[in-house]
Amino acid sequence: MTFFAGARPGRQVTHGSASFELPILYHRDDAFGLFFTADAGAVRAMLPSPRLHPLILPGKRALVGVMAFNYIDTSIGPYGEVAVAAPVVHGGRPPLGPPAALLEARYPGFGNLVLHLPVTSRLARDAGRGQWGYTKFVADMRFRITPERMECALAEGGREILTLCVARRGLALPDPNPLVTYSVREGALIRTTIPQRGIFRNALRPRGSTLELGRHPVAESIRALDLGPRPLLSRYYLERAAILPEGQVVESGVRPLEGFHGAQEQGEHTVRYQ
Repeated sequence: MTFFAGARPGRQVTHGSASFELPILYHRDDAFGLFFTADAGAVRAMLPSPRLHPLILPGKRALVGVMAFNYIDTSIGPYGEVAVAAPVVHGGRPPLGPPAALLEARYPGFGNLVLHLPVTSRLARDAGRGQWGYTKFVADMRFRITPERMECALAEGGREILTLCVARRGLALPDPNPLVTYSVREGALIRTTIPQRGIFRNALRPRGSTLELGRHPVAESIRALDLGPRPLLSRYYLERAAILPEGQVVESGVRPLEGFHGAQEQGEHTVRYQ
């Protein structure tokens, strides 16, 4: 595939139980999520640097996204992942704007600060924490994919964290933009630019899309962000491929962002297509 041309041979690295080649290649996945307004003060309190600024929407609310990924074909094997992230800008304060435009990674310094990133495998956890400082922990995920909706139920240690349900609605659009993340590793803010290619569907104020939170500490952390009662935007991919490279240090001496660690060493990853 032309998109992956030149990605191999890469560089072999080892972190804990994970020995893998960089960049990590993602050939195929199921990806879907919801974006909510959130309390701007609560989001600011989680930012590890005063140079990071949340996106503020009209109404003085911030934005938080919850995305689920069923990775079907990758260079480190299949696994599941759920990302809870706050769109931010590093450097100058971003202007107010419509949410669809703010989700485009075109504004200088734009990215997504990863607040929680559970995965279903120890290898993915050790790789993510060791290389990028991602807030990964091992959890259980049950995916259900139907023609009408895409669902992921997330739990850890027998306690429900969340259930994400995204109705398949919206206009199909190409997505040539990279996914940009921010994370913290050993006191440094890491910016990682992830090339991706895909086709997604967005729907504003979608009907039939829901997020239910459990009583796990991660669920309580999300609940403390005071998410709006209804999603502002839904997104799911008809197809998607991505390349995860090394990140770059963009700021030193920032506050820690360790996230939840958990006690599981291996998670359940089940997928049902109907």
